[in-house]
Amino acid sequence: MCPSNQLAAFDRFELMTEAVRAPSCGFGHFLIVDDISSMRRVISSLLKDQLRHLKISEAACGKTALQTLTSSMNAGSPIDFVVTDWNMPNMDGITLLRTIREVPHLKHLPVLMVTAEATKDMILAAAHAGADGYIVKPFNAHTLKTKLDQIFAKRRQAN
Repeated sequence: MCPSNQLAAFDRFELMTEAVRAPSCGFGHFLIVDDISSMRRVISSLLKDQLRHLKISEAACGKTALQTLTSSMNAGSPIDFVVTDWNMPNMDGITLLRTIREVPHLKHLPVLMVTAEATKDMILAAAHAGADGYIVKPFNAHTLKTKLDQIFAKRRQAN
């Protein structure tokens, strides 16, 4: 978890490269999953400041995130990218990630794990479960930007 005093570590930044900003990038709807509402707001704000036409959905746990993934798809506005905390009630982030990777219509989604845990075992578990990236809290805007750029570049190369 990220204490509220750590939120000051986030500064404004240019989130995506020009190539990723293009409408054809396929990353127009982000789902931010974290049990701390202030953390969801900070990440959402950083994304919205840089990507004016970006749609953001939020969930406080993995269980709600799965419901949001389904309802967004049914409403014709599917989620394109998931940023999730690891430690949450009801369903944690690693279970959410594993579930996403098991569901045929969701398994393509890029997932960035964000957590206060930095053990080698947890990082390996996230990688084995199919995380596209892993960031340890507290992190700064540059770290987030760098990780997202890496994920977008890797996804572009795969296509």
